[in-house]
Amino acid sequence: MSKPRIQRRDVHGLILLDKPVGYTSNQALQRVKYLFKAKKAGHTGSLDPLATGLLPLCFGEATKVSAFLLDADKQYRTVCRLGVTTTTADAEGEVIETLPVPELDDARIETVLDRFRGPIEQVPPMYSALKHQGQRLYDLARKGREVERAPRPVTIHQLHCLARTADTLTLDVSCSKGTYIRTLVEDIGRALGCGAHVIELRRVGLTPFEAPRMVTLEQIEALAEQGPEALDAVLHPADEALRHWPEVRLDADSAFYLAQGQAVFVPGLARTGWLRVYGPGDRFMGIGELQDDGKVAPKRLMIPSNSG
Repeated sequence: MSKPRIQRRDVHGLILLDKPVGYTSNQALQRVKYLFKAKKAGHTGSLDPLATGLLPLCFGEATKVSAFLLDADKQYRTVCRLGVTTTTADAEGEVIETLPVPELDDARIETVLDRFRGPIEQVPPMYSALKHQGQRLYDLARKGREVERAPRPVTIHQLHCLARTADTLTLDVSCSKGTYIRTLVEDIGRALGCGAHVIELRRVGLTPFEAPRMVTLEQIEALAEQGPEALDAVLHPADEALRHWPEVRLDADSAFYLAQGQAVFVPGLARTGWLRVYGPGDRFMGIGELQDDGKVAPKRLMIPSNSG
């Protein structure tokens, strides 16, 4: 006999998951989606299996804000091992080279770290999900192939050494989207003259979620045993992902026309760009854009019955 199909349900909102070590982002997403019995879900950018920490998961209508979280600045805490380089630039790879670690003082470390602050260029690692001629780089790397990768601009907003031992550094990093912490650590190790790789990596924040209260997979599994109401209680509304944006509140007439796909004029708005749009009763309607002509145009609207 075939297994009965799981009855999927409409779930809308965000989960701020504390991703466990050993899971890919998609494995974590699929597990949580299964526990919620959700019809639709997506994550907001990959964390390596070695990495732990903040992975926002978007359900239902909240998937409409996932691209904006993907583009957000990120904050990480990482521990790197000095003197050893690996194929993947982390502890999961094979050792390529071992070098003696020079005696380092705070001044030397600070001088090197300062070279990586601000706008820099990174060559993406071969063990990454980027594509080359339709193939993932990590698939090519596993076949022993290496292809040329163009440097990509990223920005390191903050980079501090929190602790060090004879052969490790603990770094606090705030960076733009697209930054590979493994590559940053590898480049810092090269600049120190001894090489380095990541042995621990934790994402601790993502704009606008700074020092967020995360929920673990174990906690979600325990809530699932209590039923859907207990699970839904830990969901965050979709507009929390955009809380650092300016907002606009529409009257009933303007909200009606915006919901029909029409741009509406709102007096007193000063700056063009993305907006959180609310209708009567503080109902989050979705994402709008203030245009040069002073009208707010709808961009990503929530389905009204599911947007509360």
